[in-house]
Amino acid sequence: MPSRVPSLRMLRSFFTDGSLDSLGTSEDARSKRHSTSDLSDVPFSAVRKEGWLHCKQILTKKGKAEDREDMLAWIKVIRENSKAEGEDPGFASQALINKKLNDYRKVSPAGTKPDSSPKGPRGLGIRAEFLKQTGTSAPRSPRQDAAVTKDESSSQKAPWGINIMKKNKKSAPRAFGVRLEECQPAPDNKNVPLIVEACCKVVEDRGLEYMGIYRVPGNNAVVSSLQEQLNKGATEINLQDERWQDLNVISSLLKSFFRKLPEPLFTDDKYNDFIEANRIEDASERMRTLRKLIRDLPGHYYETLKFLVGHLKTIADHSEKNKMEPRNLALVFGPTLVRTSEDNMTDMVTHMPDRYKIVETLIQHSDWFFSDKEDKGEKVSAVPS
Repeated sequence: MPSRVPSLRMLRSFFTDGSLDSLGTSEDARSKRHSTSDLSDVPFSAVRKEGWLHCKQILTKKGKAEDREDMLAWIKVIRENSKAEGEDPGFASQALINKKLNDYRKVSPAGTKPDSSPKGPRGLGIRAEFLKQTGTSAPRSPRQDAAVTKDESSSQKAPWGINIMKKNKKSAPRAFGVRLEECQPAPDNKNVPLIVEACCKVVEDRGLEYMGIYRVPGNNAVVSSLQEQLNKGATEINLQDERWQDLNVISSLLKSFFRKLPEPLFTDDKYNDFIEANRIEDASERMRTLRKLIRDLPGHYYETLKFLVGHLKTIADHSEKNKMEPRNLALVFGPTLVRTSEDNMTDMVTHMPDRYKIVETLIQHSDWFFSDKEDKGEKVSAVPS
């Protein structure tokens, strides 16, 4: 291999100026009639021996490619020279491509095909084949480049695991107007909503002796503000917030939570069963039937009802101070807990005494209704009278 051969940049400077006069008369004697295809057989040693100017003259003396094969041979020589020089084949090839194609079109007679030789796939012309051999592509506009970049970026999908995580990623649970199983759970009991546990804790810590607890309504604006904050998916509740210091606001917030449940605590499908059970004349049978219905509630509903009734029992145990006996608490919570999702006026009127009585009975005998002795295989105590 020669230590150095002419670079593609030298070829470009020569072909693009289009001047033959610069060759000088001293080279005319050495020039011969060659086609560009002759250069495909010229080794680099001959180029070194005869001189690059001589070979350049061979390429440009005619200035035109005679046919298709002549054009492709010229491409091959340019490519080999650019590779030997260590340059990128596409560095300056586009200017040469355009020049040679223009020259080739000028020579080809109008209305005739430039070559009758067999061709590749339909639609593959000299330009496409030229670009294919040189390893370059046709120039594109910025708009085309942007479209290609967009397609490539969209085709490069993220790893499977990341896509799954994104699809499965859920927003933080709301607190109001959603089913119990969709609420943010309490840290100590996953089947009890966080909002229920927080409200009961505040009332038990500061309101056991507060007269009229749960009967006196809180400020509606403050209650709505807390509802909005909790519905944004708060995973923790700041009990030091000033709004959590008002017991009437917190008691109203708890009642509002159960009032807005889309599936009531006693569930739609068991509502009529509870009403009928409460009307059983035999007291023992009535209690056993109510207990069975309670035990058949779905997990979240049973655990939440058990937690709430236990809290109301604690309030009732301090009725000497707060004046909220089981009967008074039942008047407050009965219509809110024992209802249907589509409550109507007829049911409210005809079933109201039953609603009060069911909640009052649960508070009075909470230990018996929610005893876990049966789950442990122990004998359940006698039905309370």
